[in-house]
Order: sequence, then C-alpha cells, then structure tokens
Amino acid sequence: MSTTVENATAIRPFQAEIPQDEVDELRRRLAATRWPEKETVDGPAQGVPLAKLQPFVEYWATDYDWRKAEARLNAFPQFITEIDGLDIHFIHVRSSHADALPLIITHGWPGSIFELLKVIEPLTEPESGEDAFHVVIPSLPGYGFSGRPDAPGWNPDRIARAWDELMKRLGYDEYVAQGGDWGAVITEAMGRQAPSGLKGIHVNLPASVPPDIEAASNGTAPVPEMTAEEKAAFDGLLASRKSGFFGYFIALTARPQDVGYAVTDSPVGLAALFFWHPGFARWSFGDDPNDPKSKDEVLDDISLYWLTNTAASSGRLYWEHGGAFPTSATAIKVAEITVPVGVTVFGEDGFLPPESWTRRSYPTLNYVNRTEKGGHFAAWEQPELFSEEVRASFRPLR
Repeated sequence: MSTTVENATAIRPFQAEIPQDEVDELRRRLAATRWPEKETVDGPAQGVPLAKLQPFVEYWATDYDWRKAEARLNAFPQFITEIDGLDIHFIHVRSSHADALPLIITHGWPGSIFELLKVIEPLTEPESGEDAFHVVIPSLPGYGFSGRPDAPGWNPDRIARAWDELMKRLGYDEYVAQGGDWGAVITEAMGRQAPSGLKGIHVNLPASVPPDIEAASNGTAPVPEMTAEEKAAFDGLLASRKSGFFGYFIALTARPQDVGYAVTDSPVGLAALFFWHPGFARWSFGDDPNDPKSKDEVLDDISLYWLTNTAASSGRLYWEHGGAFPTSATAIKVAEITVPVGVTVFGEDGFLPPESWTRRSYPTLNYVNRTEKGGHFAAWEQPELFSEEVRASFRPLR
C-alpha cells in the first residue's frame, strides 16, 4: 500500500513532446478550412473580421513553428504529480537565493502557462535578492498538459485546495499566491480557505464590484450615489456587459460540451472563440510592432489548446463555476478572505474598478495600485511591470 501512495504522490519530470503527425494534422486542417463569407458590417460587431483571421490562419498553417514553442517550455523545469486523482502539470523554478519566497501563479482562459513564462526570470532573479521568489506555475485541470477531469467537481474551490497540496508537496510550508482571470478566482478561493502557510494573495482581476453596485448593475436595486470616478466605472461595467464580448462566457457556462464539439474539430473555430474574449479581441494580430503579444506567442497559446485536445475540457470550468461573475465581490465571497490581499488594476484592462470599490470589497486589503500600462494578460504584456507589482504587494509579508 505504501508503494502505491508513494507512486501517486511522486513528482515526475516532464518534457513537452507533441508527435509530428499531430502537428502535421493541425496544418492539414488549417489548409482545408471552409470559410464563411465576409461579415456584413465593418469592425468586430459580428465577431473577428474575416480580413484579420484569414491571413493569421494562413501564417499558422505555413510559417508558424510549434517546435519553438516546445523549446520555450522545455527550457524550464517541468513536472507532473497526481493530486486528488488527477495529474497536474507545472513549472517549478527555484531562485538562486535560498531564502526566496515561494509563489504559486495561476493562469486563466484563454490563457495558459505560456502567458506567464516572461515573468519567471524577473521574479526568481531580481536585482535585489530580498525580492526573489521560488516560482510554481501549474496548468489548470483540463488545460494543457494537466489531466482532463472525467467527472464534475473540479471547481475553483477544489483547485485551490489542490494548489495548497502542491505547494506543501514541494516542501513549501509558507508561500504566497497570485492570479489573474480564472487564476484570480482560484487565488481568492485560496484566500477564503486560508490554509496554514498561505501568507497572502495578489490578484489582477479583482472581485471589486461591491454588493450594492452589483445589484444596481443587474437592475435589482436602485443606483446608489457615486463619485464621478465610480459612476464612470459603473457605466463602463454596464457597457461591457452589453457589448457582446461576454457571449463566450454565457455559452461556456451554459453548454461547454456543445461549444467543445466545434472548437475540438476546427482549429480556426478555436481561434475565433479565443478572439471573442475581450483580452484577445483588442490584439493587433501582430500588425502593431508595439503590441507586446507577438503573432507567434499568441499561436503558442492557441496551439497548446489544440495539440493537447483541451479546448472542451478547459471550457468546462465556466460550467463548474455556475456563471458567477469573477468581478463580483458577492459571487466570489471576497469578504470571507482572511489573509492579506494585494490588488493591481492594470490600466489597459477592460475592467477598471475604482480604488474605493476595492477597499470596500476586501476587508484584509494590504496593497492596491493602478498602472497605466498592461491589460488583461498583464504578465504576458508587461512582464517587468507585473513582476514589480507582485514584489510590491508581497514585500510587507516577507
């Protein structure tokens, strides 16, 4: 029996190695795409414009090199370990500074571990060793090289408990946690659970909409008095929910399997679904040299979903969460968090809550800041700025 337990909890080295025939099949499917006619309006009102998507797909089918993406991943130490019956894939990079603070960072959808690779070096080897972290970056259940759940129940609370188990298994009795997008929801769940050793959390998609503001935005309560900054944020919240960009959220929450059939069969359909997400919808498709997300980097992310066949399994996290908005303080229960909380609002993100809302929502807030640069995928877009925000948030907890 002990041998079985040891095998189940073993930490196994991992290298990404997608068979060549699967890479070739992706290119074949891209080349055989059956295209619809052009949309009947200018701009993205009906979805990603054909004139943007077609050349992107042509590049994907002909010039993009997945092996370079594999090499980027394999440059870092990767591992797999079984937690709660499911294989969890993760990157684990220890700082050269032995007393560095252990940190677990969680990605979201349609992001992946690729969006976090640029922050590994600035976090593990900063100018001052006093700011160093040992960095752990897991792939969410059903994402990338992690296992795909075969039964319901892998919701953010369960993932949060798995992450604590992972950190303890790695020998970290004390650690901090960070997340954006789904990573924020999971990190906030960790903050509510407050396992022994969790010293604090930092998020960059905060659940900062207070209960009265949330109720007013849903039309179930009158609009309360607000400052000019709060009113602007409230109007922006209403506009975003009516913009059509949250249709993917509704679809994946309601019927992830139906969506999954389409995006598992068509790589172009998968890409189009990703570009429905507001964090990708504003991307320049590689046309702007100042855009921090290059064409190849975005394709690394999309290709990871395709080549690991996790387009459907990743989307089920929305269904598991039941449609609760990640920005709602009530839905995410952030008032129950008992560990110190840091929040950074990146100024180019779609959700820009005023500091007053954040202070009302998080009773244990110990750091809050708003930057000018950085969007929804802040670690990807502004890795140095993101890293400095993480350092500043956790500096008082060392």
